[in-house]
Order: sequence, then C-alpha cells, then structure tokens
Amino acid sequence: MNLVKSALLLAKKDLFSEWKTKQVLVTQIIFASLVIVVFSFAFDPSNNMTKAVIPGIIWVIIVFAGILGLNRSIVSEQRNDTMYALLVAPMEPAGIYLGKFIANFTMIMIVETIAIPFLFLLFDFNMAGSIPYFILIIFVGSFGFVSIGTFLAALAGNSKSSEMLLPLLLFPIASPVLIGVTQATRIVLSDMSKLSSALAWTQMVTSYDVIFFVISLFLIDYVLEV
Repeated sequence: MNLVKSALLLAKKDLFSEWKTKQVLVTQIIFASLVIVVFSFAFDPSNNMTKAVIPGIIWVIIVFAGILGLNRSIVSEQRNDTMYALLVAPMEPAGIYLGKFIANFTMIMIVETIAIPFLFLLFDFNMAGSIPYFILIIFVGSFGFVSIGTFLAALAGNSKSSEMLLPLLLFPIASPVLIGVTQATRIVLSDMSKLSSALAWTQMVTSYDVIFFVISLFLIDYVLEV
C-alpha cells in the first residue's frame, strides 16, 4: 500500500475515533485553559512586564497539552492489541509513524487555535509583530515537537511506565526546538526590529525538524518491532 495513502487512512481512523470519544482532545483543551487561568492569577495581566512571559506560556501549553496526546496515540493501540495488526498489515512501518504524526499534529493545531487566542484575550495582549511570521513559528515548532514526540512515544510505548518515560526522553531531545521557537516567538511578538534573529532561530529549528523527521521515518521500523 502506498506510504502516504496508508498514513492518511491511519490518521483518519485515529481522528474519527477521537471525534467519537472526544477523550484526548477535550482533556488537552481543558488542560490548556487551566494553565492559562493559573498564569493569569500568577501574573497581573494589566502589568506590561507580564507580556514578556507570554511566549513561554504559549510553549508550556503546547508542550504539556501535546504530551497528553502523544502518549495516548501509541498506548491506545497496544492496550487494544491493534499494534500487532498494524504491523502485519500490508503497510510500511513508516506509514504507521506518519499516520500517528498527522493525527497528533492535527490535534495539537486544534488546541493551539483555541488556546492561543484565549491567552491573548485573557492577558489583553495586542500583538505588535507579524501574524504570518507568528503562525509560521508555531507551525514549525509544533511540527518538530510532534515529530520527535511521536517517535519517542513509540519507543517508550513498550515500557510499563511509558507515561513517565516519554517526558524524560522528550524534553532533552526536543530542547533545541523549544529553545529556538520560544526565542523566535518572543522576538516576533515584541521586537520586530530583530526579525532577522527570529528567522535565524526558525531556520535552525526547521533544519532540526527535517533531520529528525527523516531519521524517524527510517528508524521507526526497528522501534516498532522491539
């Protein structure tokens, strides 16, 4: 079966299942909203100095809400004994990774579409920078985080403590992505005079994304068969 076609079928299956149950996505949205509300009480939204923490809050929301879905995407297959069926199906293991990646990426983008405007509204934040650049940075950072997280979720899925193991593996490996996009987000939201620096951070993160995504496609076969 064609790699892209099999990946899209698997992603469609996961998204349709989530649409029926609404377990993970609703949990992610509630968690993101809770984080925003807690930070709104911890920092005074009317204080201009508070605006400096907004780039960090954005990526705290994405990272911790994303982990909820990443771990679930693999563990659910193993608990329902469907991972073996996927492995013996006429599809490449890379198709399994790509399908899981598409489903996880779609869900995290939905969470971001809801959470980030809510964050800006609650903190009364008027973005002085470029909206297209901001969207680009969110896309690039989310792509890298989800591609790394999906691969590591498959790696940690065979462990009985996958919920604990995934963050331990994910944060060190994804730290270049998170540092780069946080810096780029800070610049785009507050100081467009340093746009070249934001683009440099974004290019660095994009290179890291592509390298890890390609490596994951090649290595997922060995990870799933462990």
